[in-house]
Amino acid sequence: MDFIDYYSVLGLPKTASDGDVKKAYRKLARKHHPDLNPSDEEAGKKFQQINEANEVLSDPDKRKKYDQYGKDWQHAEQFEETRRQQQQQREQYAQGNPVGGDFSEGFGGADFSDFLSSMFGSEGSAGSGRRQSSRSQTQFRGQDYQAELHLTLNETRTTHKQTMTVDGKNIRITVPAGIENGQKIKLAGYGSPGVNGGPAGDLYITFAIADDLRYKRMGNDLYVDEEIDLYTALLGGERVVETMDGKVKLTVPPETQMGAKVRLKGKGFPVYKQDDAFGDLYITWRVKLPINLTDEQKELFRQLSAL
Repeated sequence: MDFIDYYSVLGLPKTASDGDVKKAYRKLARKHHPDLNPSDEEAGKKFQQINEANEVLSDPDKRKKYDQYGKDWQHAEQFEETRRQQQQQREQYAQGNPVGGDFSEGFGGADFSDFLSSMFGSEGSAGSGRRQSSRSQTQFRGQDYQAELHLTLNETRTTHKQTMTVDGKNIRITVPAGIENGQKIKLAGYGSPGVNGGPAGDLYITFAIADDLRYKRMGNDLYVDEEIDLYTALLGGERVVETMDGKVKLTVPPETQMGAKVRLKGKGFPVYKQDDAFGDLYITWRVKLPINLTDEQKELFRQLSAL
């Protein structure tokens, strides 16, 4: 795949701290989020690169490999393992226990790119004159990919399709209704290709669900505040409430107290992978006191308080 300079993507120097990485990621992710740029394909691609850059640079182990091996960082473990095997064979050879192979050159005169060229069978003269170790034909499993999918609370109410761009490829996935913030799913075989015919790695997708301005979700239940005026709270009445399923007319009992709750069974969030199962909706009444009272109104309240 094409090399992406993750530091440039986040606008950071290589000396950036973990805090700098986190701050830059949050700023750029908000700016290029698909929800804020629905018709801008470039913003979507940029957003994916920002997620990839954050995934690597916010992980100390991945960042170390990236800093050391650059575009080949995902194969660092394979390189290190093969190098250890070569070293063990050299030691056995030096002790008079030859196990085959010519160690006169090994990795001493070759860099990491040469190693990858031999593993992937690249053409050219870079590898000419070197005896390829039998170990270079060992099958290696591809690296796993990590991705983050940002959704709104409303989007997670229904099972739907989403398209993600990972490693330059579009992947269409089904998002089950009721998925939770931080939940992770695995797509087997959607990671980096294997080496020498080895199996591909997996793709792990973490769901990031933004806080909703109106509803608060706790598990499968939803919570919302609704205002009623003082007179409705004291005398009772009716109130039309907007739920995620539509409008509902509720009866407000007389003498309803500030903070009183009403439970609407089954009007909450769908239960993950359970058809026709829903949480509840809890409505908290917030009593709005009147302002800008006239002198006559104030006098009436004084009379009421004296009773």
